[in-house]
Amino acid sequence: MTTETQSSKGIWKVIGASSLGTLIEWYDFFIFGSLSIVISTKFFPADNPTAAFLSTLATFAAGFVVRPFGALFFGRLGDLIGRKYTFMVTLMLMGGATFLIGCIPSYETIGFWAPFLVLILRLLQGLALGGEYGGAATYVAEHSPKGQRGYWTSWIQTTATFGLFISLIVILVTRTLMDEEQFDSWGWRVPFLLSLFMVYVSYLIRKNMDESPEFKQAKSEGKTSKNPLKESFGNKYNLKFVLLALFGAAMGQGVVWYTGQFYSMSFMKTVMHLHTDQADMILGIALLCGTPFFIVFGWLSDKVGRKWVMLTGMALALLTYRPIYEQMYQITNVANKEEIVAQKEEFFEEVNTESGEDEVITHKSYYTDGTILTTTTTKHISNTVENSISTKQNITISGGNYVFLILLIFIQIIYITLVYGPIAAFLVEIFPVKIRYTSMSLPYHIGNGVFGGLLPAVSTYLATNAQTLNDAEYYLAGLWYPIIISAVCFIIGSLYINKSIYAKNQ
Repeated sequence: MTTETQSSKGIWKVIGASSLGTLIEWYDFFIFGSLSIVISTKFFPADNPTAAFLSTLATFAAGFVVRPFGALFFGRLGDLIGRKYTFMVTLMLMGGATFLIGCIPSYETIGFWAPFLVLILRLLQGLALGGEYGGAATYVAEHSPKGQRGYWTSWIQTTATFGLFISLIVILVTRTLMDEEQFDSWGWRVPFLLSLFMVYVSYLIRKNMDESPEFKQAKSEGKTSKNPLKESFGNKYNLKFVLLALFGAAMGQGVVWYTGQFYSMSFMKTVMHLHTDQADMILGIALLCGTPFFIVFGWLSDKVGRKWVMLTGMALALLTYRPIYEQMYQITNVANKEEIVAQKEEFFEEVNTESGEDEVITHKSYYTDGTILTTTTTKHISNTVENSISTKQNITISGGNYVFLILLIFIQIIYITLVYGPIAAFLVEIFPVKIRYTSMSLPYHIGNGVFGGLLPAVSTYLATNAQTLNDAEYYLAGLWYPIIISAVCFIIGSLYINKSIYAKNQ
């Protein structure tokens, strides 16, 4: 059966089975990032919180960096034995690694083995995701009717955002069902452990899927590749398209994607000092509102072409990121707010310890625009010595500020949908069937895994360094990374991408 004769029911079955598995894999992958602040206290030494958090970000990034190797390994398998069986393996690998992360004892219990085991499992996650996305995108594209690949593959594109959204919802629900002490002690493991159940459900659905019609036809005619890696990267003609796909599309798409969804979340929590639950809720609302636009722009790319839909998203991002994040920062910048002094509250609490007492002093300040700043200082009292050991700020916003922050995040989600909605169809159409899985997977995962995955760590380093140098706008310094990468990608894509390079495989 050819793609033209696929029934509507058939294509929806393909979309459903492919999307559910891919969504769960993204959920598994993002749970780590969503809980990075908590994880930094569990699997790394607690004596230096900043170093622990940066180590967690580096471990998070390691899962992205290894994705190209997963793309090569599983892409080769996919072009040799088929799309279906390959991403069945990646699904089980991802689910198993995620579940095991939730089982690892803390650093206090097993010492160095904790971060080591987390790193190994994170690398396995990256390998699995490196093989999953290319398989799912190729599988759907090869089932899609002619002229509708952008629309149908855009459903796969929603899975990454929905995966992050569901990870945030699971975390919020888990936090709601237990107190802070329980969540900090063991509740944070629940989202990881739930993965095993979700993967099992997806496995039951996927095992009854048929192989892609285009691959089956190529196999029956003896036109599959005997050496996909050599034909993809040893052939200068095809290698040119691999490089163009990377530097003219995937690289910029990767940094825009991770800025809007991960850097924005980290910025709200660590720079704006917004309460964790409120930051997660704001990002979740923006994601939910923005996700349908993946379909809109995937459909639009079928009508007007993939190139300028994607490049428009990059251009808007590089031009507006700094103004957007300046506005975000000022929402919680109490230096510019008028305090209602009469409503200021102060609380004292003493907590017994083995060597003395901890005096916890909490100040809660109210501002005219509805912002609430809660500052908690813990003083450790031992014999005659009194030392202040920690100060923590949490800010809560409401009313117009709350809505405005959702809007600012939503705008960034729209940029993501512009660059990400059409890219699966774009990559599929560059490469022929016999090497498609391998050829499209590598540039996609280098663009997202390396350029995008390094964004949290690189941007955090840039911002921290700028703060050390007393830069008044240190909080914007991390944006230079996605801005520069997007600008380079926009220039290359504008000059060298044209319809003729992929029309032959439509």
